[in-house]
Amino acid sequence: MEPPGIDAQAGYRAAHGCCVMSTPNLLYLDAVSVSFDGFRALNALSLLLAPGEMRAIIGPNGAGKTTMMDVITGKTRPDSGVVEFRGTHDLTRLDEPAIARLGIGRKFQKPTVFEKLSVRDNLLLSLKGKRRPFAVLAARETSHEAGLIADILRTTRLSDHAARLAGALSHGQKQWLEIGMLLGQDPELLLVDEPVAGMTDAETAQTAELLREINRTRSVVVVEHDMDFVRALNVRVTVLHEGSVLAEGSIDEVSADPRVVEVYLGR
Repeated sequence: MEPPGIDAQAGYRAAHGCCVMSTPNLLYLDAVSVSFDGFRALNALSLLLAPGEMRAIIGPNGAGKTTMMDVITGKTRPDSGVVEFRGTHDLTRLDEPAIARLGIGRKFQKPTVFEKLSVRDNLLLSLKGKRRPFAVLAARETSHEAGLIADILRTTRLSDHAARLAGALSHGQKQWLEIGMLLGQDPELLLVDEPVAGMTDAETAQTAELLREINRTRSVVVVEHDMDFVRALNVRVTVLHEGSVLAEGSIDEVSADPRVVEVYLGR
């Protein structure tokens, strides 16, 4: 099932002969293909994400989920296709740091935090514009920075753990801290890869609440295998298979799709 609007936008593009255009979509992928040594990881993938939307991406191993995230963040260059942000930025022409500065943040599956620093210092280092760790930690924290950190601590359920070393946190708390460090960069779009892998049931439920709260002010793309977690997010779901969109809709709609059951849910 192709996302709505692709044909209309492709027609506009063909008629006007332009590479980047103004669009109401925050993220726009059209006919994106990527091959590695003859294996096609993405196969004419098309996807639209509206401003303020949270989308869940599911699919079997090898469906192209990670490659899609790599293309959006500039880690992988597509062989062909269009990848636009805000309708004015061609992401295929930008490197990873430039894309991050545009407002796209990515959280990988395995949390990477500074384990020998406190939770607060991890967040301080992550704040937008901060670049030199030793200078940052030696400098006096401004009232503006303190307010930002307090907000992030509340959002990530880590207010009571601000002084703890990051290495002493539970796995779930480290995941929340890394999400908080992304928030410190003030991204417009968060790409979150399997955020609840290895979490307890309680942490999984809290992570769903956390992402829904973040989605009040930012767009979010969540790649996940835990179907109960995806159901708890209560958002539109895109199913990838063999590098293309197989189905889209609510979790109930895609779960009832015979094609999705055959290639993914039935396994």
